[in-house]
Amino acid sequence: MPERKIRVLVAKPGLDGHDRGAKVVAAALRDAGMEVIYTGLHQTPEMIVNAAIQEDVDVVALSILSGAHMTLFPAVHEALKAESADHILITGGGIIPEEDMRALESRGIGKLFGPGTTTVQAVDYIRGWFAEHGRDREAVAS
Repeated sequence: MPERKIRVLVAKPGLDGHDRGAKVVAAALRDAGMEVIYTGLHQTPEMIVNAAIQEDVDVVALSILSGAHMTLFPAVHEALKAESADHILITGGGIIPEEDMRALESRGIGKLFGPGTTTVQAVDYIRGWFAEHGRDREAVAS
């Protein structure tokens, strides 16, 4: 029986209107054999969490360029917890200072990526996380 594909939701929360990077990452994840759902621009944390649950994803990848990362990552994290979906990895990237990356990671957010990150690094991180923490979706649902 073939191993199931990693399911990733790529989302652009907030008012940021630039999604070229999110689309590049989504294409790279898809090219790497993952199932990718892209939510589009101007998503609220609640919309992202609803989509993540409906799509039964393993990973939520947020792209934030607006500077609202210290609000949006925790909001998505808390909303996933409230829905008993905190088994879903939250990762992402954007214009995020190193000290903010460390602060978010200490709060339970996965590895974050800044400018200059290659798509291979993101793919490898998600694959590594899934190999260690991924779950059978049926086991999580029960």
